[in-house]
Amino acid sequence: MTEAPTDAVDAGGDDADREAVERERAELREFVKGLSPDDIKSGGWFTKLVAQALSSYTNKIDWQYFQEKFEGVPADGIVEEQIKMASRYAALGGGLTASAYSAAVVATIGSGGGASPLTVPAATATFMVDVAYITRLQLRLAYDISVLYRVPLDVSDPDDMWKLIRVAFTIKGGEMAREGVTKSVPFVVRPLIKKFYSKGVLTAAKGLPVVGKYLLQRNVIKFGIPVVGVPLTVLLNRYTTLVAGRHARKVFRNEARVVELAEKLSNRSQYPQLMLWVAWLVIMADNKIGDDEMLLMKHLVRIGRDHHQVIDEQLANVVDIDPDEVWKRLDAEPGDLTELLDVAERVATVDGAINAHEKEVIAELQERCRQA
Repeated sequence: MTEAPTDAVDAGGDDADREAVERERAELREFVKGLSPDDIKSGGWFTKLVAQALSSYTNKIDWQYFQEKFEGVPADGIVEEQIKMASRYAALGGGLTASAYSAAVVATIGSGGGASPLTVPAATATFMVDVAYITRLQLRLAYDISVLYRVPLDVSDPDDMWKLIRVAFTIKGGEMAREGVTKSVPFVVRPLIKKFYSKGVLTAAKGLPVVGKYLLQRNVIKFGIPVVGVPLTVLLNRYTTLVAGRHARKVFRNEARVVELAEKLSNRSQYPQLMLWVAWLVIMADNKIGDDEMLLMKHLVRIGRDHHQVIDEQLANVVDIDPDEVWKRLDAEPGDLTELLDVAERVATVDGAINAHEKEVIAELQERCRQA
């Protein structure tokens, strides 16, 4: 999240919360003033906002920052607080925006304008302040959660940046939000909410303006329904932020779990190089590579390189792993190899229950370790 909301929560009270939100909205109002109509239409506003939201923020927010504010509290507890805090600020921001938006439209219509709401300059600016506020809030929340679970993200690396964006604005989170929101809004609005979210499909095209267009589409419904605009905006802001935070927690907590496993297996291994061969043999037993399996292997290799100076070019060049090659390597090693059984079992269960192919490999490994 942002530094201001955290401080406000420490101070306590609704007034402090509202003041923090208004302070950030004022900052983003200046940001919106610098956007051109083409920036908004093309989605280019998102490119500019990402730079504004993360440039200095990521240099200041690290794991030590949160430990100082929440000394002794486990990561899960701090993450839960960050999610609740972000959703509260999102709701406050939504209420302020919707009220200002409605006033801008009414004033224009009353003066004889009669223009479509999103063509009204004042209303467009107010709408964009809300979109920018929620976007920055959710982006920073996802980054905070990655930091708290010690999942390193280098926002100057395109792959890490896209990972952060996918987590912060996942369509899966939108679908979940749809289910949560429809239980809380007036009955007559529910079909519109469902219709809106069913269209929220972000294509695989990798371009920040594409994300910008998607986020505009996702937010525009909040102001398109007469009478219920304010409560609907509050609800959607709150629930989409809540779900985005929970999704980020699920993704980064799972990655932290896999990293922790890789560190445990590597740090206590007496056969770090052989361990990599056994791990890859188990992973490829069913000729399928799950996301968690690939993540585990990636970190096993990284830790093997960084902590044990193991760089196995032969393994890196393997296309189809030959079990006999692994067994030969086992036979060539003296001593007790039973630690590799635990490695094989932990690797096999990293993505769920052990399947039949993995059981066969583990059974063969067990027999050979016994013979050794």
